[in-house]
Amino acid sequence: MTTRAPGECPDALTTLPEPARAWRDKVRRFCQDAVAPRARAMDVSGRLDDGLVKELFDEGLMGIEIPEVYGGSGGDLFQVVLAIEEIARHDPSVAVFVDVQNALVVSALLRHGSGDQKRRHLPRLAGGQVGAYAISEEHAGSDAFALGTRAERRGDGYVINGRKRWITSAAEAGLFLVFARTGEGTSSSAPGLSAFLVDREASGVTVGEPVPKMGIRASSTCEVSFDDVRVERGSLMGRPDDGGVLMVETLDIGKLGIAAQLVGLADGALTHALRHAEEREQFGTKIMDFQGVQFPLARIAAELEAARVLLYNTARLLQNGAPQAERIKATSMAKYVASAVAERAASQAVETLGGAGFAGEHPVEKLYRDAKIGSIYEGTSNVQFKTIASLLSRRHDDAEEHASHSFVPRKD
Repeated sequence: MTTRAPGECPDALTTLPEPARAWRDKVRRFCQDAVAPRARAMDVSGRLDDGLVKELFDEGLMGIEIPEVYGGSGGDLFQVVLAIEEIARHDPSVAVFVDVQNALVVSALLRHGSGDQKRRHLPRLAGGQVGAYAISEEHAGSDAFALGTRAERRGDGYVINGRKRWITSAAEAGLFLVFARTGEGTSSSAPGLSAFLVDREASGVTVGEPVPKMGIRASSTCEVSFDDVRVERGSLMGRPDDGGVLMVETLDIGKLGIAAQLVGLADGALTHALRHAEEREQFGTKIMDFQGVQFPLARIAAELEAARVLLYNTARLLQNGAPQAERIKATSMAKYVASAVAERAASQAVETLGGAGFAGEHPVEKLYRDAKIGSIYEGTSNVQFKTIASLLSRRHDDAEEHASHSFVPRKD
């Protein structure tokens, strides 16, 4: 703990200690060398570069919190947030790919997996295996507890049947964390859900073709079907019928990851806009000298700083074990604020660049398309409002119910 003189102010939330700053700078150098040069080609092709995926694993970015004994980087949740934020400045599609791996699949295993599950899966996830999080279905989006996929007890294991939609990273995934109904409950008040670790190669698992999307195109989004998929009892994560609690707790970290992605996206958009405003001249002067350009960018800078403070504060709340109600409220606020800032920042960047920003050759055009999903997936803005309002009115049970989120088209 840092010792401070009497009356000395603590560091700002956005002032990173040296280890965190070194980690961020390492990720930044990697992104400049490996992510940014590939971003446009991946957006056009609609798929991640295979070489980049390998490099993400080699850099330790796909197993940030995985202990070193399992082959991971041995980092913490705050490092996950910093990495996602930095990657999103260069390509939000890659940031989502890293986010799902770390903030959902690995996070769930670390916090809820058994010792055997950790020993089996964490080395693989650190060493080259991609994970995906399978909740959303055709009729289970914002109301995630309405899912119809079922897992029935058969002998010493379970048989899973159902269809999942909008599953992020499904095209690359070798492991799925699948939520299915095991109890008799059919409503959010008695969900009767359980979570299972299912290998892609299991008989009966079928991954559909990636869905074309407006933004985050290189991030694969697929339907995944489970037809009489047999899994052993050891594939069950946590206790039977306890998957609803696991879902809510895990997705708090998922919302945090999305907030980090959107803060990074907003930062990237503002950086491009400022660079152009300083370089572009009209009427004999830099356009940054015009108030009509200055003020909108100043507003974005202020909003971005607020979103980042909220993001970092929320990350520390989760990392330090804040009460559940506080975590739920903080992650909903962080996700909503970041999504709103990202949309405004990307839009303002396009306007600042004018025709150049509207053309597909400039990164801000892509960032503008990528930003829109922020107010939809991992819980729509209205879902976040309902969650926050429920907590403000002290209806905690209702807040937990609505903390199961909308997943279109990502992690779920």
